[in-house]
Amino acid sequence: MPLKLYKRGKVWWISGTVHGQAVRESTRTHDKEVAEAIRVKKEAGLVSDHVFGPKATRTFAQAVESYLKAGGDARFIGGLDDGLLCHFYDTPLKDIQQNDLDDAARKLYPTAQPETRNRQCYTPFVAVWNHAVKNGWADVRQWSRPKKPKGTNVVRITKRRAGTFPVEYEHAARFIAAMSPGPAMLMTTLFYTGMRPIELFALEAGEVNVTGRWISLYKTKTGEPRGIPMHEFLVPIFTSLLKRPGLDKEPRLFRTPRGEPYEQIATDEEGRGGGGLKSAINGARRRSGIKDIAPYTGRHSCSTGLVVAGVHPHIKDQILGHAADDMSRHYTHVPQAPLIEAINKLPVPDAWHALPWLEDPLAWSGRLAEGTGRRTDLEKRREA
Repeated sequence: MPLKLYKRGKVWWISGTVHGQAVRESTRTHDKEVAEAIRVKKEAGLVSDHVFGPKATRTFAQAVESYLKAGGDARFIGGLDDGLLCHFYDTPLKDIQQNDLDDAARKLYPTAQPETRNRQCYTPFVAVWNHAVKNGWADVRQWSRPKKPKGTNVVRITKRRAGTFPVEYEHAARFIAAMSPGPAMLMTTLFYTGMRPIELFALEAGEVNVTGRWISLYKTKTGEPRGIPMHEFLVPIFTSLLKRPGLDKEPRLFRTPRGEPYEQIATDEEGRGGGGLKSAINGARRRSGIKDIAPYTGRHSCSTGLVVAGVHPHIKDQILGHAADDMSRHYTHVPQAPLIEAINKLPVPDAWHALPWLEDPLAWSGRLAEGTGRRTDLEKRREA
C-alpha cells in the first residue's frame, strides 16, 4: 500500500505501509506540493531500505537529523552552509572513509592544532556515526584521531586554558569560597563526582539516592546511562536540596540564585557554553584572583585525584563514565561499594568544610556572594 496524504487541521500528514513498514507522521507543512514532495521522498527511502538495506542508503545528513532528534549535541555539527553537515551532507555513510574524515578536518580547520581538530571535527563526527551504528545504519568502526607531534625537537609554548587541566583541591576550595552559594554547590558537586557540567544541569531529584550514596544518571553527553558514587561530603548538600518545594513539577535539583534551573547548554573544557555558570565563574575569578578554574576543572581534578589516591584505573573510568560496557549499564541504579569507597578518597580541605552555606544549603541557595550587585549576604553573615 503506497503512502498517502491526508489533512489533519491545516497540516498534511503521511500514512500507509510500504514493504511492511507502517508510517503515520506529520509533514509539518500546510503546502500540499511540499507535502507531496516529502511523501515521495519518504516512500522512495522505504523502498530503497527494503531493496538495499539502510546501511546502503542512509546519508550523513539523515544520521545528523536523527542524532539531534535524540538529544545529541548540535555544537560543531554546523549547518547547510558550513561545518560537518555541509561537508558530508548527501554522502552515504557507507562511502565515508578515514581519509574523508581527515580531509574534512583539514578543510574545515586548516590552521587549527590537532587537539582543536579532534574536539571540533572528529568528536562530533564520531558521535553522529555511533548514533547511526545504534540505528543499524552503519558498521562499528574505529576512527583514528589526530595526535600531537612527538619528539624533542617539537616545542609549543602556549598558555593553558582553564578547564583543560586539574588543580589541587586546596586551590579549588579558595575559588569556591568566592562564589555565591548556589553555583558553589554545583561546582562542589562537579569536583566530588567527576560529572560533566551538562549532566549536572539536568540532574533530577529522582536520580539521587542519598541513603545508598548513589546517583543514577540517565541523561548523559554520550547518551549512555551510568551510575555515579556520592562522596560523603556531598550528602548534606543533596539532603538539603531534595527538600526544595515543587520538585514534583520541576525535578532539576541545582538552581541559580534566582531559583531557576540551569540552562542545559553543553560546556566544553574551556568553559564556553556554561549554561548559566559563566557569570558565576567570572565573578569568582574577579573576587578571588584565581583564573585557572572553569566548569570542566572539577572533572579533570576528580580524575587526577582518584589516580593520586591509588584508585584502580577500571574503577576510575567507571566513575567518570569512560567504561560503559553493556553489563555495567544493567546496574546503573545499583549502589556499588567499591566505587563509593573510591570516591571517598578524594580530599576535602578545611577551607571547603568551613563554607557557611553547608549548615543549610537550601536556605543559602538564593543568596549572593559579596560584591555581586548590591547584595552582600556572605559579608553580612561573616560580620554576624
